[in-house]
Amino acid sequence: MAARDERMMVSEQIAPGLLPRVLNSFDMVAIFVAIVLFIIQASVLQGAGGPVAFSYLALGYVFFLIPGALVTAQLGLMFPQEGSLYVWTQKALGPFWGFFAGFCAWWPGVLVMPAIGVLVAAMLQTIFPGHLVHPWQVGLVILAVIWFSAAMSILRFRLTQNYVNFQFFFYVAAIFVIGLAGVVWLVGGHASANSFAVHRFFQFNHANYTFFGFVILALLGIEVPLNMGVEIVHPRAIKRYLFWGSIVVMAGYLWATFGNMAVIPVATNNPTSGIIQAVERAFNHPLAVIVALIVMWFFITNMVVYNYSFARLLFVSGLERRLPAAVSRLNANKVPAVAVVVQSALASALVIPTFIILKGSDTGNKVYLAFQAAVTVIWCISMVLLFTDVFLVRRWFPQKFEEVRTTPVGLLNVAGVVGALASAFGAYVVFTAPFDATLFTTKAWDAWVGILTGGSAIAAALIYLASERARKAAPASPVEETTASAG
Repeated sequence: MAARDERMMVSEQIAPGLLPRVLNSFDMVAIFVAIVLFIIQASVLQGAGGPVAFSYLALGYVFFLIPGALVTAQLGLMFPQEGSLYVWTQKALGPFWGFFAGFCAWWPGVLVMPAIGVLVAAMLQTIFPGHLVHPWQVGLVILAVIWFSAAMSILRFRLTQNYVNFQFFFYVAAIFVIGLAGVVWLVGGHASANSFAVHRFFQFNHANYTFFGFVILALLGIEVPLNMGVEIVHPRAIKRYLFWGSIVVMAGYLWATFGNMAVIPVATNNPTSGIIQAVERAFNHPLAVIVALIVMWFFITNMVVYNYSFARLLFVSGLERRLPAAVSRLNANKVPAVAVVVQSALASALVIPTFIILKGSDTGNKVYLAFQAAVTVIWCISMVLLFTDVFLVRRWFPQKFEEVRTTPVGLLNVAGVVGALASAFGAYVVFTAPFDATLFTTKAWDAWVGILTGGSAIAAALIYLASERARKAAPASPVEETTASAG
């Protein structure tokens, strides 16, 4: 029997026959926006010190988002399979690095879920001041959001996606109002809360250079919609979502950042609720409450998208026998329900000790912030692998590379290099500045983040080694036998 090609994946043979094709171009744009466009970043960006934030956004678009879209289009069209980065990296580097990339792409999804719940709680606190004052109450809100997302994620996928699409229109409307607040404020005869003098767009200095890394972090998730690669109705949706999704993300961040900056002074800006403050100051309190409710609704919906999209990576890992086969089981709605429940339980396991047992103490806050930093570093590492993949798949699959190529090779090469460097820089800046300088010294911060990041990498390697032992001990599946014979 011929040796099995290590770059051929069992999931490529099985997943297309298990999962229905339901996602169209608009669905993919809605998923992309839900993953990438966290509009509260428009408030955070103001911390850069004024209009220089726009320059950092532009640099992020040129050196990360656009290169990422070009590379993702190439890889996605070559291998429109379930699992995106997992598949692409296995094609480029083999099974170990494929699983490692898949783990690095999946683990951040679990760690980010509690953070999204925190944002829901923050919006509730903005709308209802004086409530949710105890950490355990915040913890219960986070758990409620996680398990709501789990319940939505195990429904028939078309039904769940229709819900996401419905919310998308309200979210876009809210972003429009946030930017419009700046226009109304200026047209009403008020002076801009911050100077937009041309020279201030170029005030790059040591105090704000880390905001370029922050912009990279705000744009992570380009490839996530392709975790559902075999569920896309037509391959043309890949290029369309990358083009139109990128347009919406770029315009949304610029427009909302303008609205926030025109109305709210840097000195009084709240990095979470600044966009709501801008609407309230330019318009009125009732409209601000409506926008806050929509933004909160977005975070709840965003958790749903995270849950079902990252569950597909667990699903693929189960098919590849890197994790127990149970995580690849589908329910009656033909969605990976076990994977959804497993990662929801893992996310809950991070919430309970931090917010309910430790009750938001310094230790609990340290654990929470360190995990969020580690997820950032890990996700950036996965993006380095994504940008590297484009060079290697051309070597292994030159004919397929040319068949789907829509971007000149030279431009793809430039995109791969600058995207990998930008991703690496995004990981680097996390180590240079603690998320909360009152809780961490730089040395302690580096230790926390380094240990958690290194521990995650070691966990990925150990899981892979354990799966290799199990695969050698168990007979190959019929699909693996067929694949091996074909090799």
